[in-house]
Amino acid sequence: MDEHLKWDIVSSEYLIKDKWLNARKDICRRKDGKIINPYYVIEYMDWVTALCVTEDNKFVLINQYRHALGKVCLELPGGCVDDDDSSLEEAVKREVLEETGYAFKEGIYLGKTSPNPSTNNNYMSMFLLTGGKKIKEQSLDGNEEIEVILLTYEQLLEELAKQRIVQSMHVTTIFYALQHLGTLKLPAQFR
Repeated sequence: MDEHLKWDIVSSEYLIKDKWLNARKDICRRKDGKIINPYYVIEYMDWVTALCVTEDNKFVLINQYRHALGKVCLELPGGCVDDDDSSLEEAVKREVLEETGYAFKEGIYLGKTSPNPSTNNNYMSMFLLTGGKKIKEQSLDGNEEIEVILLTYEQLLEELAKQRIVQSMHVTTIFYALQHLGTLKLPAQFR
């Protein structure tokens, strides 16, 4: 259907290959023959994140320092899909348990979004996790320092209104999760 808009890759060269990031320089040709040189692509693993709701209807968020911004950010828990994860739901439940110590009864897949389709090749899968209960202490990676924050629905909306949640994919996940929960009412033309 849209094949006439796709570019052909004439050549591709990796500039960096590392555990968490690959960056390549492509030379591309549009269908009209125009050459695009260079076009940089950042390759990441796919990611997962979730809006997490506890048994007593609290939302589990995290505070974490984000060095690229130089700020502590209020976020949803989540992370990378590992090669040994059997499913996206397993990946998100594993990441949430590691970062928060909470386990959840139900996982609802909300779809996927692209972090930045102009430069990144990966997707982030979005979930709503419900029935959460703290079952253990956090099990953080060596570079993680995460504070768990429990919010009421009203507090979550307040943090959104203050634009304190700046990770755009997390805001998108919250949007879809609240829509699924029926607490975000959209006009009929958007349903």
